[in-house]
Amino acid sequence: MQPAEPALRQLATEQANPASAALDTLSALEIVRLMNAEDVHVPEAVGRELPAIAAAGEAITGRLRAGGHLFYVGAGTSGRLGTLDAAECPPTFSTPPELVQALIAGGPPALTHAVEGAEDDPAAGRRDLLAAGVSGTDAVVGISASGRAPYVLGALDLARELGAATIGLCCTGGSAFVDRCDIVIAPLVGPEVLTGSTRLKAGTAQKLVLNMLSTATMVRLGKCYGNLMVDMRATNSKLRDRAARIVTAVTGSDYADAWSTLEAADFETKVAIVMLKTGGGRQAAQQRLDRSDGHLRAALG
Repeated sequence: MQPAEPALRQLATEQANPASAALDTLSALEIVRLMNAEDVHVPEAVGRELPAIAAAGEAITGRLRAGGHLFYVGAGTSGRLGTLDAAECPPTFSTPPELVQALIAGGPPALTHAVEGAEDDPAAGRRDLLAAGVSGTDAVVGISASGRAPYVLGALDLARELGAATIGLCCTGGSAFVDRCDIVIAPLVGPEVLTGSTRLKAGTAQKLVLNMLSTATMVRLGKCYGNLMVDMRATNSKLRDRAARIVTAVTGSDYADAWSTLEAADFETKVAIVMLKTGGGRQAAQQRLDRSDGHLRAALG
């Protein structure tokens, strides 16, 4: 069923931007200057949502600490951004792949090719989330610039029925997320330079919020020490070099000692740091970390 035209016009994400009314007459330099001027408003809009973002981060952290999982559910650009954030968690924080998962309307093919009609099926959102193993112990973040994508709403309805924590990320006020989510994050970035193209300011805002949600959650779970990625997965030469530099920074050891200890610790950075700081072996270091729930500062203390 086609939505009524007035309803579409009311959406902030569908309104025309007066500043770009003559967009097709501008030079390349004028276009990018205009876009840059509009992009300045994005971090301001996100900044106004910091209390909601922090509350969402605490809710997600609580669910993960209790053994739950985090699911991102989106369509189109929103789904791709959720997938990107989820994909970065295992290498950055050594999380198991199932801890943070992302679902996109249309499935994996939609990551590289537009499958626009897929977002109109709320039953598919329910089916996909159920197939992914969602339960009442989890947190589900629905991502939709308009806050009305049926695929996302269907998934949120299921999550709410099961008792999962529900969080909505959109760029409109008074969206359908309000009645479905425990927490709504709605950075109001205003109309796009290219009317309705929410891969622009809305997409940038969503990326900033997802950065905050996953990073704040993982920091609260003990995945860093100071501002260092001590839980990253060192799977290539660049990352192993970074791990060695992190070990030297925390322990004061030289690079050669850091490298050899990392080798003994199977390149688990936190384990290597505890080994060097305490003078113990790998097993004792792991036991210290286990007792501190993986928090390096507590393990060293």
